[in-house]
Amino acid sequence: MSTIRAEFLKLRRSMSWAIVLLLPLVMVISGSIMTLVDGRPLEDGWHTLWMRSIVFYGLFPLAVGVGILGSLVWRVEHRGSNWNALMSGPTTSLHIVAAKATAIAIMTALMQLVALITVIVMGKVAFLLPGMLPTEYFFATVLTMLACIPVAVLQSALSMLMRSFAAPIAIAFLGAGISTFFLVLRVDPVIFISPYALLSRTTQLGTATFADTGHITLPIVTSIVVATALLTTVVMSISTLTLERADTRT
Repeated sequence: MSTIRAEFLKLRRSMSWAIVLLLPLVMVISGSIMTLVDGRPLEDGWHTLWMRSIVFYGLFPLAVGVGILGSLVWRVEHRGSNWNALMSGPTTSLHIVAAKATAIAIMTALMQLVALITVIVMGKVAFLLPGMLPTEYFFATVLTMLACIPVAVLQSALSMLMRSFAAPIAIAFLGAGISTFFLVLRVDPVIFISPYALLSRTTQLGTATFADTGHITLPIVTSIVVATALLTTVVMSISTLTLERADTRT
């Protein structure tokens, strides 16, 4: 816990919190504004609003947002002699990797809460929708938070290995784009290979878009949970071994 607390102390004045707040806010509001400007009705109320707000957000902007957070979390370690201080300190490689990834995952989970709240506010205020957002989308939000974990671990690993701030973000963009291509082709097993595909697939739950059937079923939920555990374990293990073999920099 102290290692994770230390990570958040480093992020007190970081741009990370602006990303956490603004990225989901802008994506959801822009989708709603386009709907209002075009005069397109919400044929199925809350379901249509969710689809127009969240599906595109989950295809690549969300992965890119996680990539930005990863670069911001590791940026301080790549400055000056901070890397050498990190490598010579008492904290184990596993704890360093876990703390960095956990910090990114927590911020990413907060992004999903912002997106959820913004959809509800837009539905009630801008579109005057009756009732409340269906329960299934609250459940989908929780699953999306879970599916963000492997992406957080992967982007943390990439930002650990690369001094470049932009390179890991570019990889997130490309990875999400390629994964979306496979999802369009309905290659569902790709979620067990690509964390980006897992994340995009989860944001589609209940929307009947791309690979989704429109129903949140036990088999797909089980697949998401298993894929999350598998990918997180594999990437975390590789990251830890890589950091253990790293050396100080001159």
